Amino acid sequence: MRPTYKKLTKDEINELPLRYYEGPVHIVSSLKDAERACDALSREKIIGFDTETRPTFRKGEMHPTSILQLAGYGRVYIIQLHKLGLSESIISILSHPDIIKCGVALDRDLIELMQLSPFDPQAFIDLGEIARRSDIPHHGLRGLAALFFGFRISKQARTSNWSAKKLSTKQINYAATDAWVGRELYSKFIDEKLI
Repeated sequence: MRPTYKKLTKDEINELPLRYYEGPVHIVSSLKDAERACDALSREKIIGFDTETRPTFRKGEMHPTSILQLAGYGRVYIIQLHKLGLSESIISILSHPDIIKCGVALDRDLIELMQLSPFDPQAFIDLGEIARRSDIPHHGLRGLAALFFGFRISKQARTSNWSAKKLSTKQINYAATDAWVGRELYSKFIDEKLI
């Protein structure tokens, strides 16, 4: 029988301890860095996935995806797409059928990435969709992290300038945490027999 999950209130989530990814983070800002990162990621079975885009404050204004975050076992790569584009090595990871890429609300991220360069996304798993199908009352990363891990992730840096030449410590923490939590949730969902 499937367990029942209780919906946490906003106040309950806000009372939880704040947590960030504390492992090594590699900022990828050149094609050479991307090749090295993708070489390491090609040996992974599960990768946490997320993107960030410079926010828009005017109606009709759009910006391309600024960064791509990929979390492997024990390290997170933050790829500055606004500096190097969607290289062949990155596309090979995103199109690899045997490497699971997991995160929340992936549709828009993938559509925006494919506007940079067309590719065939393979082995993507939307944890929010699995949560919906499994009658879990939270579908976003923040709610799922609170429900399954008992900690809160910050959303403060979400509307910052992701196309900045140099990312701030706050941006790096935020971006790395989102990708890492996606990977951790995938493992948790397997433990809970949701996948």
